[in-house]
Amino acid sequence: MTDEEHVPTMAPGLMQAYAPEETEEAPDRRRRRNQYDPIANLRKWEPRTRLGAAVMAGKIISYEAALASGLPIREVQIVDALIPNLEDEVISVNMIQRMTDSGRRVRFNVMACVGNRDGYVGLGMAKAKEVATAIQKAITAAKLNLIRVQRGNGSWESSPGPGNTVPFKVNGRSASTRVTLMPGAKGKGLVIGETGKRVLELAGIEDVLSRTKGQTRTTINYAAATFNALQNINTTRISKTQRENLYIHSGRKL
Repeated sequence: MTDEEHVPTMAPGLMQAYAPEETEEAPDRRRRRNQYDPIANLRKWEPRTRLGAAVMAGKIISYEAALASGLPIREVQIVDALIPNLEDEVISVNMIQRMTDSGRRVRFNVMACVGNRDGYVGLGMAKAKEVATAIQKAITAAKLNLIRVQRGNGSWESSPGPGNTVPFKVNGRSASTRVTLMPGAKGKGLVIGETGKRVLELAGIEDVLSRTKGQTRTTINYAAATFNALQNINTTRISKTQRENLYIHSGRKL
């Protein structure tokens, strides 16, 4: 077997963890102080679940195979090993104050979003006494809440062919906030509020039209409603003919 025909026997993240000299970090990527390093954490990872052991043993080397196994993903290292290029972004940081018998209690509530800009996105929330701890817990929750995003070309204004928009009109809700995503023509861009745009960019959607109702100034609900709309795409029944006509593909472009 030649080098070109060599089949990898290890997850991409583990390959980077055990061969750090071959990994070059982008010079323009800024890292927060004391930020959790997923690649460094993989070097000392000891799996505690069946799926984690399979990933470490090289039996599962892609996130698609992990989902197909039917085993729950309960370790964040599994996601870091299978999709090492996940980007994270903090959506909202709120301070929560509560008066107790011992005095005023201050905690921080953080919402974070992660995605690879190519068909995978996750949203999570967490609370902690310190902002840095809350951010890391929210990023971990978002990675464990990762979903595949179905993209296609559902706009009549676009020429036939694959596209990076939602395949059809879909609604999402969170509390009083309603978000409707509609297919956009290629080159249209993300016609949505700033909060929803951040979620869609990490999901890999480039063109979309939108309509919103309710308290859209509530950042947390706006992001959650946008994420819920992407989830609802996966729960919609789509025939094989419709999938072919709308050029629908799920997850990464393999």
